[in-house]
Amino acid sequence: MEAIILQILNGLDKGSAYALIALGLTLIFGTLGVVNFAHGALFMIGAFCAVTLQRILSLSYEVVDDTRTDFLGNPLKVDVPYVNGWFGPEMGQTIIEWSVPLAILFAIPVMMFVGYAMERGLIKHFYKRPHADQILVTFGLAIVLQEVIKAFYGANPIPTPAPPAFTGSFDFGALIGFDPNQIIYPYWRLIYFTFAAFVITAVFAFLQFTTFGMVVRAGMADRETVGLLGIDIDKRFTMMFAIAAVVAGLAGVMYTPINSPNYHMGMDFLVLSFVVVVVGGMGSLPGAVLAGFVLGILESFASMAEVIDIIPGINQIIIYLVAIIILLTRPRGLMGRRGVMED
Repeated sequence: MEAIILQILNGLDKGSAYALIALGLTLIFGTLGVVNFAHGALFMIGAFCAVTLQRILSLSYEVVDDTRTDFLGNPLKVDVPYVNGWFGPEMGQTIIEWSVPLAILFAIPVMMFVGYAMERGLIKHFYKRPHADQILVTFGLAIVLQEVIKAFYGANPIPTPAPPAFTGSFDFGALIGFDPNQIIYPYWRLIYFTFAAFVITAVFAFLQFTTFGMVVRAGMADRETVGLLGIDIDKRFTMMFAIAAVVAGLAGVMYTPINSPNYHMGMDFLVLSFVVVVVGGMGSLPGAVLAGFVLGILESFASMAEVIDIIPGINQIIIYLVAIIILLTRPRGLMGRRGVMED
């Protein structure tokens, strides 16, 4: 039972990343009808927003420390971060240590700008083009963004630690009635799942209960009729592209302590996220979220040593096997809508 609960927690952790990226993909496809293969790059850019903020907060200047000397007896020069000079040593160090959560505030405007620029500068020219053209141009854009990140940050992963308060592990088993130290799980992974649940809930609430969201949902159902009512639905869809970029970016920001950012992390998640979208049903937001968590849990169980001993390599293909089975039995996916990509 302990192993089962631990694998479910691992699955929710992976599923959170899949669900957030797939949610953004589905928002873009549902509103604009664009198959965006550059969405994984948005996840990567969000992760490097955290790296960038960490480097900015770590910028320092040299001061002479009269209390310390080098081997010649001269006063030692030490690097002092600017934030330490502005806010004091303790507060400055705390700000640096909490750079990942603070990067959320930094990433939101950055990702909105990136999403808006991407849609206005490139994507809008491919609305009426075949999906194959959309895939080719957005995949090319993803490669360009990947190489830009590689040029600026290098090819090696960049460690981006969580705040010290969340670097340990939590005795989850004791919380639910098991013996102590039976189910130990990292704090940050629990925080990531909680954060993902909050973002997903916020997106659904925004679409369901705000006037802007209601207009967007109406436009997704019948774009021409909404336009005839005098509503600039194109502008609202552009904002939805920016919001989808923010969702992917925030997923990347919070994932950095789990997986050190590298230039190819967007591609690593992209293919899996598209499988999640297809399994959930093209254009279905609830389907994308449901499929993300289901496939994450299945992948986690398939990674157990006992399972791999019986079927070697099953953890590498389980998601694709499940996708094949579901699409053979339900061609539209778990919650797909009639007519989506069927023309």
